[in-house]
Amino acid sequence: MSKTAFIFPGQGAQKAGMGKDFYEHSETAGMMIDRASELLDIDMKALCFEENDLLDQTEYTQAALVTVCLAMERVLEERGLRPDVTAGLSLGEYCAVACAGGMSAEDAITTVRKRGILMQNAVPDGKGAMAAVLGLSASDIEAVLAGMEGVSIANYNCPGQIVITGWKESVDQACEALKGAGAKRVLPLNVSGPFHSPMLEGAGEELAKVLEPVELHPLQIPYVTNVTAEYVRDSGLTKTLLSKQVASSVRWQQSVEAMIADGVDRFVEIGPGRTLAGFMRKINKEVTVYNVGTWEDVEKVVQELC
Repeated sequence: MSKTAFIFPGQGAQKAGMGKDFYEHSETAGMMIDRASELLDIDMKALCFEENDLLDQTEYTQAALVTVCLAMERVLEERGLRPDVTAGLSLGEYCAVACAGGMSAEDAITTVRKRGILMQNAVPDGKGAMAAVLGLSASDIEAVLAGMEGVSIANYNCPGQIVITGWKESVDQACEALKGAGAKRVLPLNVSGPFHSPMLEGAGEELAKVLEPVELHPLQIPYVTNVTAEYVRDSGLTKTLLSKQVASSVRWQQSVEAMIADGVDRFVEIGPGRTLAGFMRKINKEVTVYNVGTWEDVEKVVQELC
């Protein structure tokens, strides 16, 4: 019997115009986006639908992307499509928790707004860096980094694509060492901080305080956490995992492999872009990946899966 996973992208997937067609066609999606505007005192329609300089700033990006992804997910739910498990890459894990029933959409949106501010302010500009390493195995990268201080793996995205993070000088040195070890390409990333590195442990501690008053609910279905790539069935673990997540490696490849091992053979990527679908082709070509990023996608996916 087939199993379906809803998966949600992380920061970097955002783009101007995201969610506009959902707002125009669905009262449910429109209510979600308007509610986010009220909660955050931000014009979410202007932020998400129009070209602007704020959408790519971490403190705005996170709330905007989570709002739009959850609005899209609610439309699928309304049409009768429900997953057996959820997962999200980094920021997307908040969508996964909300979709699984662990927290309200409102709490997910308000929490990631504060998370974005904490992450953006955690490290002074220019002190940290991230880079994508292409064409080397995770074990080879781990071996190179083992002898270096101040640099670690941020994301295990898929075979042949790993992201490193840390102090800028350390990342620069690691980039040269990884090229020497046979990496096909090493690409510095245009990001505002060294996300998913120990440099953000302070932000994680502050995030734990933000999460403390958030009401958690029993999970209706499990989700897979980035921190361990394991199924979470007890929402009592969620606050600790989310606070650890900002300074921990994102084990996305391992998360997908865990879902496939559990029998998941259909993945629905919900949100703008097709980043996760691209990773999936390198992780396992045997599974089917659907994308819901536009209103037109909804009917096709619902017809195939419901």
